Amino acid sequence: MGSGIAGLRAAVEAARVSNCKLRIAVISKLHVMRSHSVCAEGGTAAMLYPEKGDSFDLHAYDTIKGSDYLADQDAVEMFVRLAPREVILLDRWGLPWNRTEDGRLAQRPFGGHSYPRATFARDRTGFYEMQTLYDTLLRYEGECVDFFEEHFMTKLIVEDGHFKGFYVVDMKTQDHKLFLGKAGIMATGGLGRLYGYTTYSMTVTGDGLAAAYLAGIPLKDIEFVQFHPTGLVPSGILLTEGIRGEGGVLRNKNGERFMVKYAPTKKDLAPRDITSRSMVREIMDGRGFKGPRGLDYVLLDFGPIGREKTTARLPAMIELCRDFAGIDPRDEPVPVRPSAHYTMGGIHVDKYGRVPNVKGLWAAGEAGCVSIHGANRLGTNSTIECLVYGALTGEQAVRYVMSNNDSNSVQQEAIEEEATRISKLGEGEENPYQIRTELWDIMDHNVYVFRDEAGLMDALKIVKQLKERVGRVRVTDTARIYNEDLFRTLETINLVTLAEVVITGALARKESRGAHYRVDYPKRDDENWMKHTIARYTPKGPELNYIPVVVTKWQPEERKY
Repeated sequence: MGSGIAGLRAAVEAARVSNCKLRIAVISKLHVMRSHSVCAEGGTAAMLYPEKGDSFDLHAYDTIKGSDYLADQDAVEMFVRLAPREVILLDRWGLPWNRTEDGRLAQRPFGGHSYPRATFARDRTGFYEMQTLYDTLLRYEGECVDFFEEHFMTKLIVEDGHFKGFYVVDMKTQDHKLFLGKAGIMATGGLGRLYGYTTYSMTVTGDGLAAAYLAGIPLKDIEFVQFHPTGLVPSGILLTEGIRGEGGVLRNKNGERFMVKYAPTKKDLAPRDITSRSMVREIMDGRGFKGPRGLDYVLLDFGPIGREKTTARLPAMIELCRDFAGIDPRDEPVPVRPSAHYTMGGIHVDKYGRVPNVKGLWAAGEAGCVSIHGANRLGTNSTIECLVYGALTGEQAVRYVMSNNDSNSVQQEAIEEEATRISKLGEGEENPYQIRTELWDIMDHNVYVFRDEAGLMDALKIVKQLKERVGRVRVTDTARIYNEDLFRTLETINLVTLAEVVITGALARKESRGAHYRVDYPKRDDENWMKHTIARYTPKGPELNYIPVVVTKWQPEERKY
């Protein structure tokens, strides 16, 4: 379920490992090459050159330190060792990685990494990874792989601790379909459109996370939402960290390179949580620029990179800045502020991507929380997570199916209940678009880079009201073909469901760790809060429990950059 990098990599691996002896469905609410993964820009992390000073332990340590010590260290150690294989495999499948003069794979610096291990394809890395995986998967189309594009999943079906399938609506015809399977992989991405100001595509609405949560599967660490420092004002569109990796710098309205003050060693390549907080502090202290709709900003200066290098390595960024800000970044700095960018939390899985207590179900990529990223993800660790866990889950799912003879049958009541729920969406009186606008407003203001109890309490109160109202939404369009009104309404329901979980987890976590910064609890509290949040659905709201973080080698220490 899902056709981004993780979903396509899982399908490729399933086809390879099974030698095309199974039927594999790739289901997506988009055309495959429109998945949000094509928006990934800067690079993919992997330890490729130990002879030059990199190592598995160094990549693991950088990741764990970057996570503010909330990452499970056994998972991280396995992850970094599997990463190089994926980069080399994509190279062999034809991905046009940038090269050094001697023909080796080029790598650039990225925030929080102590070695320049971001393997990249100019500033369109995600697009090229998607294209390579899609081309590879097309070899199996019709033989054992079928694509079901523009199919919207509304329910994950789990019965008696077994995955059974997905309830799906065909977006073109409105036909309701039941996909039965002996194994399922959730690769549906994050919940970024919970925010109005965000780098995410409009389609990233947490559908998979909401479906898992409502099916009784816990969500883990969902309060940790990453804000990327360089969202282009006023759109929020991502300007890659690769700009700063190539030498670009952040400046306040006085022209000062202010990150020197906050991260003396790493400067503009500090981890994203630290950089985002530093930018907002500059703005709050009056050293930012006034922006539209309250989107005050600082400047991202491409100048130190040089015109020739910017043209060669960052062509998409030139295009984006011209199209969405009317600025050629080779001639003048561009306005940026932190924009919602990544979901560190997700569906609770073990270090292999398996959903505990549900046989036959896995989650990969941003949809799953292993946890590798903990409280803050390092740039370029996301695309490689999608590749590593796509491969891991694809292989495991195949081996499970080939050794399992369980029935695929589903109780009729589950199907009827879902059909009734969807049919009743035309009977209410609330406007789903107004609800979404109000949700964005409260999330952008109260659940942003800086949080406090009063703001979170207000946000939770409003979201609970929206939750009640969203139960009375009305779909006004009655079209049978491409009824976008229906699907935007279903997405809004999912977003309101997830907002309650995010805010509840943030209220409970009385400390500051990674992307979750509480001004009323500004210190990290390892004694009480070095643990994962586990949120389970109840009709009254999320029920929170906690599980310990796995520590193998690296004890928590103060993060200095």
